[in-house]
Amino acid sequence: MTEWKTICRVEDIPVLGARRVARPAGVAVAVFRTSQDEVFALLDRCPHKGGPLSQGIVFGTSVACPLHNWTIGLDDGCAKQPDEGCTPRFACKVEGGQVMLDARELATHAVDLEAPRAGPRHATSGAVGDETFDVQAPHGS
Repeated sequence: MTEWKTICRVEDIPVLGARRVARPAGVAVAVFRTSQDEVFALLDRCPHKGGPLSQGIVFGTSVACPLHNWTIGLDDGCAKQPDEGCTPRFACKVEGGQVMLDARELATHAVDLEAPRAGPRHATSGAVGDETFDVQAPHGS
């Protein structure tokens, strides 16, 4: 039997926006609200470069990653074509205006995934002269 954890009220999530749910381990979970008051929960990490999906623009049942504008489906966590990849999704329900997530999933689901890191000594730093700088080919090449 699923143990549901109350996260917030639906009204606490901006329409066409998100709210972050911190976890003791792993990347936070982003809880999204559509214009139709549908609520979805995804790991707050784009499958492309790890951008914070909670900071993206919600439209319909999708969110645009704020880093590279990838479109991610809120219902399945998957990137829309031509992009590929998925971010983990979390079971979510609304009862009596309360948003709830599966407590077991919050504690265990995708806790091994890390948020991307930037700065000195990290592959994503991209500083001039940094031999770890990763040059990306133009999208669609």
